Amino acid sequence: MEFSPIIDTYWRFAHERQQVYFKRLQDPSGPWTNDPIIKQYRFTNAYRAADRVSQYLIRHVQYDDARPQSIEEIFFRTIIFKIFNKIETWERLERVVGPLSWALTSFSDVSDALDRMMAAGHTVYSAAYIMPAPRLGFIRKHANHLALVKLMMEDGLPAKIAEAATLRHVFELLLPYPGLGRFLAFQYAIDLNYSSMLNFDESDFVIAGPGALDGIAKCFIDTGKLSAEDIIYEVTNSQAAAFARLKLDFKGLGDRPLQPIDCQNLFCEISKYARVSHPDVAGVSGRTRIKQQYRPSSKATERPFFPPRWKVELEKTTLTAPSVNQQMSLSWIS
Repeated sequence: MEFSPIIDTYWRFAHERQQVYFKRLQDPSGPWTNDPIIKQYRFTNAYRAADRVSQYLIRHVQYDDARPQSIEEIFFRTIIFKIFNKIETWERLERVVGPLSWALTSFSDVSDALDRMMAAGHTVYSAAYIMPAPRLGFIRKHANHLALVKLMMEDGLPAKIAEAATLRHVFELLLPYPGLGRFLAFQYAIDLNYSSMLNFDESDFVIAGPGALDGIAKCFIDTGKLSAEDIIYEVTNSQAAAFARLKLDFKGLGDRPLQPIDCQNLFCEISKYARVSHPDVAGVSGRTRIKQQYRPSSKATERPFFPPRWKVELEKTTLTAPSVNQQMSLSWIS
C-alpha cells in the first residue's frame, strides 16, 4: 500500500471531530473548533453511534423501557425508524398513530399519516442515504417501504436474525430483500446490533459504501490490490500508531477505539472534507463541493446513551476541566 498525504488529514480530521464532540458536551454554545471547514460544513461524528440520529435510535426506539422489547418489536421499530432515518418523521408518526408497534400499529394508518405529512410539505425521508423504493406494487415510495417491512415480518426475519451466528450472517439475511443493496443491508445490520436482540463485536464485519470508496481513493495512491474492506480493517488496526505518529491525543468513547464501521464513515467524511482541503485530488466520485452547511440546532443535546453492553464511561474522556457552570451542566456524566 502507498498512502497519499490525505491519510494524515484523515487522522487529523478524526481527532478534531472527536474533540468537537466532547467540547459540545461541555459547552452547548461553542465555539468548538478553529478548523474553518468543520466550522462551515456538516460532518458526522467520529463514532457513528454518537451521531444524533443513532443516539435517538438507541435511546428512544430500541431501549425505551415504556415500549415492548420483544425481538419482533425491536426489529420492527428499528427498521421503520431507519427506512426514513429522520427523527421528525418518527415523532410525527407516533403523535398521530401512537407508539409504533408490530402488534398494534396499522400499516394503512402509518401510510395515511405519511401521505398527510407530505401533503403538508414535510420531507419524510432523510437525505443521509439514497433510499430506492422496492417495487412491491404501490405508487408511493413510502407505501412500498411499509410493504417491505411487512414482508420481512411475515417472513419471520426477526427470529432468523436473532439466531444469526455472525454479523455477516445478519447482513446476508437482509441483503436479498428488494430495495436494500449491500450498503443499506450493512447499515441496518449495524443498527440492529445496537439493540438487545444482537450482541456482535462491531469489528467482525464491514462493507464500504460509495462515499468510503471515494475517501479511500483519495487517501491511497496504491492499495496493493487490497479490497476496500481490507483497507478499512488495516486502517482500524493502525489507529493507535497513526495518532501517536502525528502526536494526536485521540480520546475514544471510554476504552472503546474506533471500530471498522467508524473508520468506514470517516473515509466517507474525508471524501467530503478533502473537496475543500485538497481540491486538487479528484477521487472517484468527481464531486467538488460539500452540499450540507453546518447549522446549529436549537434542540438541547441529550445525555449520550450507548448500548449498555459497551459500558462506555464518558467521564474518562473529558478533555479539560470544565468551569463551574459547565460542571453543573455535566452533572449527568458523573
